[in-house]
Amino acid sequence: MLFVRFFTIFAVWLGLVHPLMAQSNYLQSGPMVGYSTMMEVLLWVQTNAPANVQIKYWDELRPNNKLSTEEVQTNKRTAFTAKLLADKVEPGNKYVYELTINGKKVNRPYPLKFQTQTLWQWRTDPPDFKMVIGSCAYVNDEPYDRPGAPYGAGYQIFTQIHDKQPELMLWLGDNVYLREADWNSITGIHYRNTHTRSLPELQPLLGSSHHYAIWDDHDFGPNNSDRGLWNKEWTLEAFKLFWGNPSFGVNGQPGITTQFQWADVQFFLLDNRYYRTPNNRISGKRSILGEQQFEWLIDALVKSAAPFKVVAIGGQFLNPVAGFEHHAIFADERDRLLKAIEQENITGVIFFSGDVHHTELSKLERRGTYPIYDLTISPLTAGPVIWDKPDANYLRIPETLVVERNFALLEFSGKRTDRQMKITDYNVDGKELWNYTIKARDLR
Repeated sequence: MLFVRFFTIFAVWLGLVHPLMAQSNYLQSGPMVGYSTMMEVLLWVQTNAPANVQIKYWDELRPNNKLSTEEVQTNKRTAFTAKLLADKVEPGNKYVYELTINGKKVNRPYPLKFQTQTLWQWRTDPPDFKMVIGSCAYVNDEPYDRPGAPYGAGYQIFTQIHDKQPELMLWLGDNVYLREADWNSITGIHYRNTHTRSLPELQPLLGSSHHYAIWDDHDFGPNNSDRGLWNKEWTLEAFKLFWGNPSFGVNGQPGITTQFQWADVQFFLLDNRYYRTPNNRISGKRSILGEQQFEWLIDALVKSAAPFKVVAIGGQFLNPVAGFEHHAIFADERDRLLKAIEQENITGVIFFSGDVHHTELSKLERRGTYPIYDLTISPLTAGPVIWDKPDANYLRIPETLVVERNFALLEFSGKRTDRQMKITDYNVDGKELWNYTIKARDLR
């Protein structure tokens, strides 16, 4: 039945089925909760034909005071997606919401809720919070998959994540796997994003935790794609349509780069594809980030007063193996970034990454200053594997290597002057695999 539903929306885009035939069930995927600030929250939804969508919401403590977003009409050009702003909110509150399509409530068999950021500055200690990170979410689609055993599995991982009730989830790239049939047309790109986003096991998590994302090669284009991708504007537009980040690109340049803050933790989301030099190019200046993004990152890190400054990037930053798209194959840029962090006396920097289909925590000791960590969490539902020799990453902290489907729960807690981040890694069945705590005072 799920494939029939996907085929219907695919046929609507191709003009083979009149949209009226899809109106018996307008909702395709979502609703999803996007970014959160003190004064507004973004919500997202996708229909399977043109429709008018709206969100009604209320403070959970004042259920009789219902508020509404503006009504938006979905259309084929934007893959029938809509972004709706809840902009009549107050800081530090929790809200319940409901979706209406063409003026009628759409019941969902799970809670729909969101929250606003707390105004804690100059008042209290920052609030404790929980978040989840992960990467590499492959959803099988037999007509377009390669022959052989299915590559994706363990979709119950999203139920396990939802059961942890994280305030937010940060997707670390390869959140969608474009196939050969997809990446050369807008139709295919929209179809693949729709197919993945419509996974039933994912819907409760989308509806109640705030979602932020970066991309890597598979949601940008073919394997190991770079700035030479001829239609990268198309996949960038699709990323903007399907994710609820606060912004996309910096300094007037296209891309997915942005930043956001949750409590006292600041997140810097990097684009490792749009400006990336081809891995094997010999001449010219080699870079993953490009000069504009590099300088923006250093400026933003210098400005930040956060005890944890999380830099999220699709590929591994610290792994010393010069292969498999690790930052080590662009060693000059990696070393330049590490040197700038030291020269500018930037405290609290930690990297989050995905891509490699295994999990590990790497630690680089630096003489005269604090160590840098790179927390790699992968895969969610794609096939697990370790490409390097198991002991090739000599920076790996012992007992943190995981070669199975998994996710990490991060718990930020403590008084303003003594914050800590506890990492707990879980498999698809919710079994704890390892945990590790990093204290902010050790990153100064």
